[in-house]
Amino acid sequence: MDALAVQPGSAGIRLVQRPQPEITRPDEVLVRIIRVGICGTDREIVSGGRAKASDHATDLVIGHEMFGRVEAVGSAVQRVHVGDFAVFTVRRGCKQCLPCLMNRPDMCRTGNYRERGIWGLDGYQTELVLDTEAYVVKVPAELEAVGVLLEPLSVAEKAIDEAIRIQQARLPDAPATPNWLFGRRCLVAGIGPIGLLAALALRLRGAEVYGLDIVDASTTRPRWLATIGGHYLDGRTVPPGQIAQIAGMMDLILEATGVPAIEFNLLDALAPDGMYVLTGIPGGDRPLQVAGAELMRRLVLNNQVMVGSVNAARDHFQLAVDDLLQAHYRWGPILNDLISHRYPYTAFPDAFQQHDPHDIKIVLEWEQSQ
Repeated sequence: MDALAVQPGSAGIRLVQRPQPEITRPDEVLVRIIRVGICGTDREIVSGGRAKASDHATDLVIGHEMFGRVEAVGSAVQRVHVGDFAVFTVRRGCKQCLPCLMNRPDMCRTGNYRERGIWGLDGYQTELVLDTEAYVVKVPAELEAVGVLLEPLSVAEKAIDEAIRIQQARLPDAPATPNWLFGRRCLVAGIGPIGLLAALALRLRGAEVYGLDIVDASTTRPRWLATIGGHYLDGRTVPPGQIAQIAGMMDLILEATGVPAIEFNLLDALAPDGMYVLTGIPGGDRPLQVAGAELMRRLVLNNQVMVGSVNAARDHFQLAVDDLLQAHYRWGPILNDLISHRYPYTAFPDAFQQHDPHDIKIVLEWEQSQ
């Protein structure tokens, strides 16, 4: 069968042949891939960035944002049936630490995890994929057109879920506000795919959402944010120090830029008792000068929390399914606009070269769903 593979550490991507997987265990699920998203991690891998092939292999099938249809199931599988739409999660645990043994590889303590299409395991840019039931999530038929967005949404869901859990555990008024986000001001820094999907999840919870980026307000991403009731802040004209003056202090800041200078400067906009979640991963090792004493004073005196969040567990994928379905019924076809371009997988060179800053999500189509 066809697959798209790279040689880790070398630039380039090519079409290769892989043997077709078959079910050999009662807990296995075989999924026929319908479409797979392309993200910044994929582009980094294709340019020769961080990646690792599976044991005894020299190349790696890439792709971790998948959506497909169940082709076959083992005799013990109960979560999905043949014909169901489904996604697989990405990370596989180390089998050594307690979080991984509890099926929370997103919280791995050893760092010896593997990730499909990224680190140590082949990914989803191929025709058929086999994995165990523990990593499959059923997707309602209503989400067929946008189910490929579930993986990036799951990353946002984890970040938001952690923020809510921490705030509800520490704030004295939490019992009076079971939905901590309702009516809260939230800033999403960086309105790429994860940022926009985070904004969607926050709006569903009743938050007042502001999106910060450095593009014109008339372009695709700010306009999409506005359609779900969000407000856009142009970082070229609204510096971090003026956000609070213009939009008010933020109860939650969700950072999705990976730009260190922005990450720390945004603390100027964080309200007392506020929560700041970092999801962006900076590249390179360029030094950054930070006013450490002022940073510490602010965090301590204002009871503020900063926390990092990466990857997602199966429960976060399920949250993503629930929210995307709710968004489907609330906002309808505008969800389709999150997918900017759809290419047949044979046109993968064009898809990877397509990188307009106004694009949201680009996907490769492996099959026309029925």
